[in-house]
Amino acid sequence: MEILGRERRRRWTRAEKQEIVAAVGVNGEPLSRVAQRYDVTRSQIYQWRHEFKKRGMLPAPPSPTFLQVDVGSPIFKAEPGFEDRIASPSIVELCLRQGRRLRFDSSIEGSTLMHLIRAAEGA
Repeated sequence: MEILGRERRRRWTRAEKQEIVAAVGVNGEPLSRVAQRYDVTRSQIYQWRHEFKKRGMLPAPPSPTFLQVDVGSPIFKAEPGFEDRIASPSIVELCLRQGRRLRFDSSIEGSTLMHLIRAAEGA
């Protein structure tokens, strides 16, 4: 085996770092796959993302969109007491970026839900 010289650290421009950080989550691509594609460690991407977040250089995440859901009346013949169960709040599961899931009661207020979504997305 022949050693030709010292291994040197790679240097990344700010634009390259931002491109790599921004690639995480695009079309559901996980951080580990992005790290592998760009030949960097996952911890390096986390570090860059932390730096950009601290400096306010990360693009603002898109605002959540709320869709109206109409439960409506059931098509089938309901058993006695069915209406009472529909009127009670139920648990809703929301799938967020990067595989995160948020479970909440259907009676939650919109502003509270917005804060929860932003906190989960920012983590």
